Amino acid sequence: MPVLLAAVIGYLLGAIPTGMVVARVYRNVDLTVHGSGRTGATNVLRTLGSGAAAVAFGGDFLKGVLAVAAVKFFIAPDNTWIEMVAAIAAVVGHSYSVFIRFKGGRGVVTGFGASLVAAPVLMLVAFAIGVALVLLTRYVSLGSVVGAILGGLFLCGLAYAQAEPAWALWGVLVGGFIVVAHKDNIERLLAGKERKLGERAL
Repeated sequence: MPVLLAAVIGYLLGAIPTGMVVARVYRNVDLTVHGSGRTGATNVLRTLGSGAAAVAFGGDFLKGVLAVAAVKFFIAPDNTWIEMVAAIAAVVGHSYSVFIRFKGGRGVVTGFGASLVAAPVLMLVAFAIGVALVLLTRYVSLGSVVGAILGGLFLCGLAYAQAEPAWALWGVLVGGFIVVAHKDNIERLLAGKERKLGERAL
């Protein structure tokens, strides 16, 4: 059954704990007990520096790309609904990995990779705006949340333009998941207590 296969492949790819592997290889560190306790590229950056973070970013991005590409090119070509299932499963797998006791990251990079396969131009625009915000404010969480919201809105616009509701649901679920995963960051941003880019966790 294509839907189930997409969900399983998406989840298992997303669940590969890239950040944890990088942290172990670089400095034998358990990332879940350092910094934010998350395993995404931002915590790798704060804990281990830019080189390790770049590797973690690339791995998390590739997980999302492979999850949707597997559906798009092999399992169910031209079926946006099933691609959406793989994308959501990959983000959930990244954030709640079965391999590390259901811990993980916040899903930003994996969600970006997954959505990029399906809507490359729109996602690149959302990503560029998010990166610009990070560079301007030095708040990674702010850029991540705004990028996720914009990505979701762009996909909703695509749903309207192409009369394909799967895009809208994709945007709401993936974008919404990422925003909710940043609840604590949003609270710290509002309180003026969020760490800025370059502030190390160790």
